[in-house]
Amino acid sequence: MNNKYLSISHRTRPTPFTNRVEAAGVTAYTVYNHMLLPTAFGGFEEDYWHLCEHVQVWDVSCQRQVEIKGPDSERLMQLMTPRDIRKAVIGQGLYAPLCGERGNLINDPIIIKFAQGDWWISISDSDVKLWVKGLVTGFGLDVQVSEPDVWPLAVQGPKAEELVTRLFGDEVPGIRFFRSKMLEFQGKKMMVARSGFSKKGGFEIYLNDASLAEPLWDELFRLGEDLHVKPGGPNLIERVESGLLSYGNDMTDAHNPFECGLDAFIDIDADIESISLPALRAIAGKHEHQLVGLVFSKDMVFEDFRIEVDNRIVGEIRSHVWSPRYKKHLAMVMMKRDYLGERDTLTVEGVTARVVDLPFDFDAII
Repeated sequence: MNNKYLSISHRTRPTPFTNRVEAAGVTAYTVYNHMLLPTAFGGFEEDYWHLCEHVQVWDVSCQRQVEIKGPDSERLMQLMTPRDIRKAVIGQGLYAPLCGERGNLINDPIIIKFAQGDWWISISDSDVKLWVKGLVTGFGLDVQVSEPDVWPLAVQGPKAEELVTRLFGDEVPGIRFFRSKMLEFQGKKMMVARSGFSKKGGFEIYLNDASLAEPLWDELFRLGEDLHVKPGGPNLIERVESGLLSYGNDMTDAHNPFECGLDAFIDIDADIESISLPALRAIAGKHEHQLVGLVFSKDMVFEDFRIEVDNRIVGEIRSHVWSPRYKKHLAMVMMKRDYLGERDTLTVEGVTARVVDLPFDFDAII
């Protein structure tokens, strides 16, 4: 592939960590929520093995927060998601699909009950704030909607807990998955959550003072030197192996949660006020597509991401990568359900692949 370059302007905002990211030798960026997201420092495979074995610091400031605050905040949050949020407690995060009135996916964020009457939506890559403001006006709700100055920094990998404990102290190991605590760095309290876009374990530090960005970065690298800490970012190999979905890649607002395998995050029979539930109840079991995995025994270079059979497009490859660990080429594919049926193999560009459920079950595949 020829080298391609990203033109950086005010539309592709830097972050408070960008100077440190540049100094660390970033080799690739993507654009996410109109911001720079570092994606590589060595090579994808080099970064992958390091993430699996050690600890990395990721600038994920692009993981913007939409804050909803006020008397009607919980009603608004429930209107947006078909997941029942009534039992959420302060400091808890929930993976909660946001869905429109047709049942289509608007975003698949982590929503955080930051305080009573105060919710954060930690969004994937789409302009959720505009949709939220439209709902506020349409329903006449008493809330304030804003994008706070919060800059998430992720610490990911099997040594992440040790590094974050060295920084914040002995309260860190007691933080449960998708829970958080307000912990102090240089006199400033900030939210520290056990979460992150990898399956290797880790934390996200929700920095709320941009002046502390470089000191925070530097201290993590100072404390983690013997842990082989390195900079990193969401890694395609690890993401696909783990079956972690990427909104905009694996699914869009043209799809609904059933098509993406998110059934477990929809409370279809709950007695809640959600704008998407009537549509979701009507299409349950009747959806047109299904996101599945394909496993190839050889490394693939696809000429066309569309899967065509007898002059009909029956599927589309959404994400794919060679797995150096399992020596298989893995793909996430959005398939037409009427073609997929009970098939356990598909032929793509003359190569036969196994059809499997997501996430990949490598005990069954290998």
